[in-house]
Amino acid sequence: MPRNFFERIAVGRYQDEVQHPGAIKAFAAEFISTLIFVFAGQGSGMAFTKLTDGAANSPAGLVAAALAHAFGLFVAVSVGANISGGHVNPAVTFGAFVGGNITLLRGIFYIIAQLLGSVVACVLLLFSTGGLTTAGFALGAEVSVWNGLVFEIVMTFGLVYTVYATAVDPKKGDIGIIAPIAIGFIVGANILAGGAFTGASMNPAVAFGPAVVSWDWANHWVYWAGPLVGGGLAAVIYELLFIGRSHEPLPQSEF
Repeated sequence: MPRNFFERIAVGRYQDEVQHPGAIKAFAAEFISTLIFVFAGQGSGMAFTKLTDGAANSPAGLVAAALAHAFGLFVAVSVGANISGGHVNPAVTFGAFVGGNITLLRGIFYIIAQLLGSVVACVLLLFSTGGLTTAGFALGAEVSVWNGLVFEIVMTFGLVYTVYATAVDPKKGDIGIIAPIAIGFIVGANILAGGAFTGASMNPAVAFGPAVVSWDWANHWVYWAGPLVGGGLAAVIYELLFIGRSHEPLPQSEF
């Protein structure tokens, strides 16, 4: 691995990465974007369950979840893109850090903001639906933790690879709104592929909020390990193969 790959990874200064007004706005943007995304995604599942008397685990329920998450993520990324980069996902933030596109300090506070946004979204859903369950992610029948782990790794790899190709790569050109659309589409497609097996989280924050509110931590580590490994691999591979030595640090307004 090229030496300059590691040189791009930085811890950052607390005054610049945490206390700066621009950083505080970025944390707020990540909190709000994640809240919007999780509220729409979790809420769609709860609404489908209510309307169908508990038949969320049906083909129609899977399609509804894929559409809700694709639309919700498209909006969440779009509204946060110009402020924080619109990560909305600790796996994306981790991938950005591994590739040298965000400092460790800012990345940690991004993840804290994302987790808080998810928890608040689930608390709001719990209250506004009159106490309906915000179900945590769970492995499907006859799906082992290792099956689930690989599923989450592969799906998150596709997600973070798409983020790099459409939003991070300095050679991407002026593709504008295509980035959030592509990111939303890959999440929707992955839910169709993996929803019946793992719930298709691809996002530790999305799994964390429901787990806190329902206090169900069964196999929760899968929904952290899989996305972080997949996101990190995607970042390393894209950086080495397609950005390499021509890498130019992105402005803070983009990532």
